[in-house]
Parts: sequence; C-alpha cells; structure tokens
Amino acid sequence: MSATFGGRPGRQGKLSQWLLGRRTKEDATGDGGREALLLAAAAAGLPLAPAAYPAPGYRCSCDRVGCPTPARHPVSFAWQTQSTTDRGQIERWARHQPQANFITATGMVHDVLDVPLEAGREALERLLGAGVEVGPVAESDDGRMLFFTLTRGTPEDEDEWWPCELDCHPETMDEHPGLRWHCRGSYVLVPPARLPGDDREVRWVRGPEHPLPDPLSLLEVLTDVGARYAGAAADQPGAAWPLRR
Repeated sequence: MSATFGGRPGRQGKLSQWLLGRRTKEDATGDGGREALLLAAAAAGLPLAPAAYPAPGYRCSCDRVGCPTPARHPVSFAWQTQSTTDRGQIERWARHQPQANFITATGMVHDVLDVPLEAGREALERLLGAGVEVGPVAESDDGRMLFFTLTRGTPEDEDEWWPCELDCHPETMDEHPGLRWHCRGSYVLVPPARLPGDDREVRWVRGPEHPLPDPLSLLEVLTDVGARYAGAAADQPGAAWPLRR
C-alpha cells in the first residue's frame, strides 16, 4: 500500500501506519478476521502453534496458579515441533480453539527484534524515512514492538552458531527489558492475540505480506534509538530499562 511519508510518496507515514494497524476489534479478532490473519502469517512462512488466552480476573487459561506469562505462552511443551505453516492444521486449530492465541516459533524461518514501544515507534519512523526495507511489525499493548526479520540461521555445526547477548528465550524475558532478540528456542505471540485486561491485544502495524528483511539492516537504528531511550529512562528516578549489548 502506498502512502506519503514526510512528503515523499511510496512510504507509509507514521499516522497512516498507526491507523492501518489499529483496525476495529471486530475486523481484527472476529472469527473470520482472526483465521484470515493467522493464515496470512502462515503463508508468509511463520510457523504457528496454539497458545493460552486470557481468563477472567487477569488470569491465564492454563489455570496455573501465578502463571508468570498469562496468555503469552504455548499450550504444549512440544511447541517447537508442533509449530507449522500447514493451512489445514491451522484452520483446524483456529476453529476448534476459538479463544486461543497463537505463538510463532522463532529461529526456524524468522527472528524477532523486540523493543520497548516508544523506542520502536521512533525507530520505525526513522527506518521508513531512510528507505530501509522493513518487514512485518507488530505492536503489543504490554508496551513492546516486534520487528520480524529473517533468521540468523540454524547451522548443523553448532560451532558456527554465533551467540549474542541480546538473545532472548522465554525463561530469560525479564533479563532483557530493553532490546530482545528472539531467535532459536524462543517464540512471540502472533497477531491477532488478546492480552489480560480490557481490550488489550497484539496487532499488526505492518502485516506479514511485507518480505522479511536481514536483521542487521534494522539493528543499528534499533540499538541507537534504544540506547537514547535507555539513557532517558536512567535519568528518571525509579525507572530504567538498560540496553543489553
């Protein structure tokens, strides 16, 4: 879709992006809309698996007492092998589990660069303004923005795998309040997803029809913007989310 960005045609402006991403709840999460969005994500190569969903009282459908990630985790311990792009399987899951959220397993086809929301919004504006190819982007009402990229790969020879201090796995989320890099062994919620609370969700800002970019093409801007936001947060009493580099 063509729009105007800073007076330049062909780039999505900030306002139009947020308007496009904030479709009505009926359009985004109704039965037909939900299934169509999930199938679009799978068609783009994002492997999906069913996840928990919000229960009354800010609880999780898993019924685990004190669930640390309510409505944000897969329902099966075998989620990595269960994740699939098969249309028929996803249709069955979506129809038989109409309340379920879905996760997408990272490190297979794609990775996700996960940043605090305000930093992500500024970074997205800068990237689009510079003409950088940005892929799918999702916004979460828990204060995060997700940039979907190509994966760094899963080499057969483990010695070829280059670790990164930004790597984030489900059990290390709290250790990465700034920039998180979801790669092999991790996952994120895929839109449309519902979060605990009134009308809180995860939604696309840029849909999965956008090709996945190389993560390194986004990383410099994301770390630069993130570092400035981290510095500003550190100056505020009682509030900080340090960037891990």
